[in-house]
Amino acid sequence: MQVNILYDRPDDGPGSGPVQVGWLRTTDMAAVLYDPPQRLSSRDVARTHAKSAARCPAVIQMESRYFQVPCPFDLHLGFARDPKGKPVFINRLGAASPIRANKLNELLVMVNEAEWRYPDRPTIQLMLPYLFIADEPVWITQLGPFAHYRRESLPGTIFGGRFPISVWPRPLMWAFEWHEPDRDIVLKRGEPLFYSQFEGPSPDRPIQLVEAERTPELDRYLEAIGGAVNYVNQTFGLFKAAEALRPPRLVTPKGG
Repeated sequence: MQVNILYDRPDDGPGSGPVQVGWLRTTDMAAVLYDPPQRLSSRDVARTHAKSAARCPAVIQMESRYFQVPCPFDLHLGFARDPKGKPVFINRLGAASPIRANKLNELLVMVNEAEWRYPDRPTIQLMLPYLFIADEPVWITQLGPFAHYRRESLPGTIFGGRFPISVWPRPLMWAFEWHEPDRDIVLKRGEPLFYSQFEGPSPDRPIQLVEAERTPELDRYLEAIGGAVNYVNQTFGLFKAAEALRPPRLVTPKGG
């Protein structure tokens, strides 16, 4: 679905300069654990040679479009079924886990088996407080950290997605499709959890990521569109209705 909308950018007007994307946490609870998103970049690589890949314009352009969200804590999960056959995850770290069991159960969800895409691939969801917003037509694509090398690969794939943050902002989650449930999921704090790619109105305009304020107008808009996925199957069909409720401005840079 094509969404052609222009919203208010009082400072310089839409269509000029970098495409501004705002990010914020939906809650201040344990906010110190959730580090800011970082631009993808090839660090500690050789740049002295004129033909170095790190100086390639195509590589630089590609990296400038991706931002990585770091993993907030250490996780080591196994898969099992309880005595009734219900799928569950096992916290392999046990008493050594940095997360209390009751808090882990609030953050981590085993998706209902009837909703799995494949009967032999469990799906889990890690709830996160990250929210991205924009005042111009911007689409976000969430995908796996393809440029991050892991000595031991994850036993499955990230369940990504693409939607317009300018009209349908929603908190992101880490959804994982467990292709090999006999292998554990091991995540380390600070490692890239996923990438976010942003597509603005024009491919030649760079993306500028800024931390944004949670304003009353933004709160009211989030409340108006929040939870719709629980009541309808095709939420993309609600974009025009959401646009009618949208305030002129969502992004208010923090401290600006």
